[in-house]
Amino acid sequence: MKIKQITAGIGMALALSGTLAHADITLRHALTGEALDLSFAKKGGDTEAFKEFLKTGKNPYNGNEKVVAEGKSLYMTGCSGCHGHEAEGKLGPGLADDYWTYPSGLTDQGLFEILFGGANGMMGPQYVNFSTDQMLQIMAFLRSIYTGDPQKAKWLK
Repeated sequence: MKIKQITAGIGMALALSGTLAHADITLRHALTGEALDLSFAKKGGDTEAFKEFLKTGKNPYNGNEKVVAEGKSLYMTGCSGCHGHEAEGKLGPGLADDYWTYPSGLTDQGLFEILFGGANGMMGPQYVNFSTDQMLQIMAFLRSIYTGDPQKAKWLK
């Protein structure tokens, strides 16, 4: 009986390590610091762009005008009610300037962590609304409308 449990445990560990091996970064919850469980992600987000993001922590969609347009559409549908149509802030904070409630939002990895896992207040986890790829598209839109000091834009470095 113990051999079956040990074998099952080893098999489970190998299976998990195989699925996590492609990630070179560790995504963490903005509030708790716990590793994000990407298995909760909405289907359809496991794209080549998202795989690249998991390796580098940088959004490969930044600067891609076609993706920025799609990201804007997604933002208007799911985010503008709280953050404003121009990301100027309403119920939620502004997202186009230098001030970030969570300074980690100055990096692509940090912004993704906030989107995926949620934050304080009304900012719930967005994995229920958007796929991981759609989150990258929204992020590309937000980066495209940035009005702050480029020296503070860590995602540009």
